[in-house]
Amino acid sequence: MAHDRILIAGGGIGGLAAALALAQKGMASLVLEKAAQLGEIGAGIQLGPNAFHCFDRLGVGEAARGMAVYIDQLRLMDALADGEITRIDLGQAFRARFGNPYAVVHRGDLHGVLLQGCRDSALIELRTSAEIVGYAQDGSSVAARLASGGEVRGAALIGADGLWSNIRRQVTADGPPRVSGHTTYRSVIPTERMPEDLRWNAATLWAGPKCHIVHYPLSGWKVFNLVVTYHSDAPEPVAGKPVPTEEVRKGFSHVCARAQSIISHGKDWRMWVLCDREPTDRWLDGRVALLGDAAHPMLQYMAQGACMAIEDAVCLADSLHRTETPEEGLATYRDRRVLRTTRLQLMSRAMGDHVYHPAGPRAALRNAIMSGKTQAEWLDTLEWLYGGNGLDS
Repeated sequence: MAHDRILIAGGGIGGLAAALALAQKGMASLVLEKAAQLGEIGAGIQLGPNAFHCFDRLGVGEAARGMAVYIDQLRLMDALADGEITRIDLGQAFRARFGNPYAVVHRGDLHGVLLQGCRDSALIELRTSAEIVGYAQDGSSVAARLASGGEVRGAALIGADGLWSNIRRQVTADGPPRVSGHTTYRSVIPTERMPEDLRWNAATLWAGPKCHIVHYPLSGWKVFNLVVTYHSDAPEPVAGKPVPTEEVRKGFSHVCARAQSIISHGKDWRMWVLCDREPTDRWLDGRVALLGDAAHPMLQYMAQGACMAIEDAVCLADSLHRTETPEEGLATYRDRRVLRTTRLQLMSRAMGDHVYHPAGPRAALRNAIMSGKTQAEWLDTLEWLYGGNGLDS
């Protein structure tokens, strides 16, 4: 019956992953996406082994591995001195330790894999031009109100509708996201336009005072993803605004020439002002729960935003499957996820301050600590993050 299905607000990576995870446990869902078409805006995503653990639980492991670019290293460069601080080898020892690879993918390619999985499932219905603006519940079901009028009903409602979630607004009533003042600019360029001496098979971070540059290959090495960020003290959120290269360069005049050359090769830049929220455990309202950025939006500095949404999806379905009622299942899901996601929200802020953007003695301390780690010590450091799929957190 229709009221036995799970309603999911949002057809992005988190929402589709939730639908797939529920289907793997034999539960039906209806995904309601406000846009007229299902798709993803943006370019590259980094995926740690924890994401690949989850892809197998979603039934799309083979397809996800097939569209990924497997990089050899994570490289940390000094954007002032133009030298390497450290690197983490992602080869045999890394894969053996964590049971899966580290990869980079195009956001659209990953969304496409999840979308195809949903379309192949008889338990998943997808509906576009269907924005959920609020909900009501009566103890036995949830009625989701649509912006177009009318409502849909289900056994529970999952708010996977992102940073500006309508569902969160009703669940937590905690106001708008926190504006970080950090502005990110993104570009994708053909590989032949990337300086030849920087065509590394690595996710590379150039760290400088109040700024950084990230680049890595995408889409079978056809293009390079460029992401550059600096502290602009931007007061208001911005998402996807086109900007000229000259504006991007403003925050990087103090870094080395080789790092600046990366920016000069970018084109069609778009800007985002980064936002997050304070961690909270208020993800629940009876038969309603939050997931992904709606629950725990984080800055980009741990490269785990999408991975956490995918982990949420696996844990959500597992928790609902093992409990007697939706309320009990959603509470179990929240309790299993909140400490891990809180850790990542706070660590993402700290990484921006202490690894990506420090200056002077703080940068020298970063260099000394991080260059002194052995490969075995790096693997030990990353065990908490990559050693599982979040189900036991």
